Amino acid sequence: MAKTILLQRLATLALAAACGAGGMAQDLKYVFMFIGDGMGMAQVDGTEMFLAARDSVIGARPLCFTRFPVATMVTTYSASNSVTDSAAGGTALACGEKTANGVIGMAADGGTPLTSIAAQAKGHGCRVGIVTSVSIDHATPAAFYANQPDRDMYYEIACQLPASGFDFFGGSGFLDPDGSGSGDDDATPVATLLDEAGYTVCLGMDEYRASDAGDKVIVLSDDPTAKSLTSAIDRRHGDMTLRQLTEAAVETLAGDSDDPFFLMVEGGKIDWSCHSNDAGAVFHEVLDLDSAVMVAYDFYLRHPDETAIIVTADHETGGLAIGNGGYTLALRHLASQRLSVEELSARLNAMSGSRRQTPAWDEIKDFLRTNLGFWQTVELTADEEAALRKEYEAMFVAHNAASEASLYSTNARFAATAIGILDAKAHISWASGDHSAGYVPLFAIGRGTEAMTHKLDNTDIPRILARLAGYGE
Repeated sequence: MAKTILLQRLATLALAAACGAGGMAQDLKYVFMFIGDGMGMAQVDGTEMFLAARDSVIGARPLCFTRFPVATMVTTYSASNSVTDSAAGGTALACGEKTANGVIGMAADGGTPLTSIAAQAKGHGCRVGIVTSVSIDHATPAAFYANQPDRDMYYEIACQLPASGFDFFGGSGFLDPDGSGSGDDDATPVATLLDEAGYTVCLGMDEYRASDAGDKVIVLSDDPTAKSLTSAIDRRHGDMTLRQLTEAAVETLAGDSDDPFFLMVEGGKIDWSCHSNDAGAVFHEVLDLDSAVMVAYDFYLRHPDETAIIVTADHETGGLAIGNGGYTLALRHLASQRLSVEELSARLNAMSGSRRQTPAWDEIKDFLRTNLGFWQTVELTADEEAALRKEYEAMFVAHNAASEASLYSTNARFAATAIGILDAKAHISWASGDHSAGYVPLFAIGRGTEAMTHKLDNTDIPRILARLAGYGE
């Protein structure tokens, strides 16, 4: 693959030289924008070093998207703070304008609607798709089709989805599908609005594959109440994946025609895992996004002169540091992790609440050994074991277990303590459970992307893409 990308890079540079001052010979036809929510520099770097560590190698195993010929850094501040939230960050990437934290697809005054690059593409005659690993009314995907003053107005955001006329949506579902949180007792269910607008709604990939979906398709999790797809580290056979949704989107948008299209794909659960300070889960989510990028890269190889792929992020989450003192790193320990902190918590809670007899400490040790590698591949100090034993006593003996809340989950403190110990053993640390103002990366390949080789602001990205694709003409 490295040789292929090198050849493509040389071809891209030759094309740029040939075009010179005369501009592009023709507009971009196929645009892919991938957004790793919460994916800063360290999340990408850590994932590559984690891959190497799994093979007992010091260094890095490159991802698909980090081999792209264009790579730079991006600033992410919002109009209201140097630390952005996903609403303002998503709006900047979608609309090319700064806005205040919490605002979706509107100017900082919270009253002036902005036009997203996706809406520009639709107006230019392109087919448009929006895909995410979380709910499709969440902040980042919403910024591409909705205009609301508050990201928590989930019903109002969802009501704007059918009005967009976009051709494909994929994600876990809706957070307020009946409008009960809107204060409107006569709210029309979102499902009704979608049906009236001519959308075919498929629950799960099996239903999508079995359907004659038509031109306007929405693929949701087969559990419509789920707030996100299953975390990559927890995934079991049959769970819907971001890659599958990306494949379905390309299949729907490309079809049997040669119509141009724009596709945004969000890896939303990178952010969720960072909020939980769960490095092992983070690295699996970055790998999951990379797998989705491979779908676009395969398409690019078939249409290299007409396609551009952009991979970036809305902000960094957690202040992730790869190395927490000394000249040591032990990411190999994370290879023993089998469950996210949320799933670890759920299973511990189930063990605590479903039995008449308290499980013995040795049984809980076996559980931690199987799912985190403790006392097997990950040796613990006496103090670390004592900290776990203390949480065991509180949860299983005294039945007085404490919990720890992150932005998207509340977990048993026992589970959070265990994951914290594992991260520390790997020599990983976190500055917080929230966003930071750090640079985020941008990787790109394809026609015209050499225009992105300098340091960028997030608002530059949709503006450059719209110009290259001729959406404003």
